[in-house]
Amino acid sequence: MQLSSPVPHKRARIEIIPLIDIMFFLLASFMMVSLSQTHMKGIRVNLPAAQGPPPSGQIDFVSIKVLEGSPGPVFFNNEYVEDDQVLPRLFALHRGNPDVKLSLSAAPKAVYGDVIGVLDKIRQVGITKVGYQIRAASGVGGGAAPAPGAPPPPGAPPPPPPPGP
Repeated sequence: MQLSSPVPHKRARIEIIPLIDIMFFLLASFMMVSLSQTHMKGIRVNLPAAQGPPPSGQIDFVSIKVLEGSPGPVFFNNEYVEDDQVLPRLFALHRGNPDVKLSLSAAPKAVYGDVIGVLDKIRQVGITKVGYQIRAASGVGGGAAPAPGAPPPPGAPPPPPPPGP
């Protein structure tokens, strides 16, 4: 004769989510340990230099710089280009290689309108692969100097008093 217990009988369950978490942790741990044990070793080799002329293929990359001035001087790969020759030069680049990549940079004091004018000419030609060279602002906090007469940022020390007469 079998008696039933007043305590309900529950079946044991294996929880999958904690098991998956532990397995991922173990996998990541083993990967980190195995990567830390590999030592990159190399042999110094003196490779011969090419003797022939450089390949005369398509131009894939051009660096354009706009400097300060009136109008802002434009340089293609460190070669000065007159303002009226920028558009024909861009057309020639695009004709030579429709997938040419441009890198546009400007001097810190270059006129904004000159940079936008060059960018407008680039888009007018149909060049779509344009990168912008941007440098982080120097100084404490990484920001630029505040405009004259602007209130100080919160938590900044008070400005020094103006010199007396």
